[in-house]
Amino acid sequence: MAWNFVFFFNSILLGVGLAMDAFSVSLANGLNEPRMKRTKMCGIAGTFAFFQAFMPMLGWVCVHTIVQYFRAFEQFIPWIALALLLFIGGKMLIEGIRGGDEEEEAAGVGFAALMVQGVATSIDALSVGFTIAEYDVLKAAVCALIIAAVTFAISMAGLVIGKKFGTKLAGKASILGGAILIFIGFEIWITGVFF
Repeated sequence: MAWNFVFFFNSILLGVGLAMDAFSVSLANGLNEPRMKRTKMCGIAGTFAFFQAFMPMLGWVCVHTIVQYFRAFEQFIPWIALALLLFIGGKMLIEGIRGGDEEEEAAGVGFAALMVQGVATSIDALSVGFTIAEYDVLKAAVCALIIAAVTFAISMAGLVIGKKFGTKLAGKASILGGAILIFIGFEIWITGVFF
């Protein structure tokens, strides 16, 4: 494929499609932590952007090296995403049901939870490596960077929206955020297993 408008447009569309899970999880994170500072927001959006760029490149490398092993692993991707998001979402739900206002203030997305969210929301992007398999390494890298930029912008939007509503929902934000993560896990699983 040539370096043209279609290449960049397709990369942007791919980024938008892949970033929807990151948007939803960002929304849940914003709901869960309505007083989140801008630096933390950039860190969360940056983490999602990194994983959304890394996974397609990892898939691209797999296609060009160990295709047969990757295809065997691909069927487990929806199950892994479901397990990770059920774990995080369930934890948020339990904390929201048990916790009071003091715990709500202290609650937030920790580093370990953020890494799990990053992997869970981007693991399905591994299969994008097949989509971009005909690209050379430079084109694949540019495509991954475009996906990262789109994901960053969409994740920031999710965080801002989540924070706005998180302040209004106060005590129920953690419950709603956990429910959103569980819903996303099931959506990834249903799409991956049945479609």
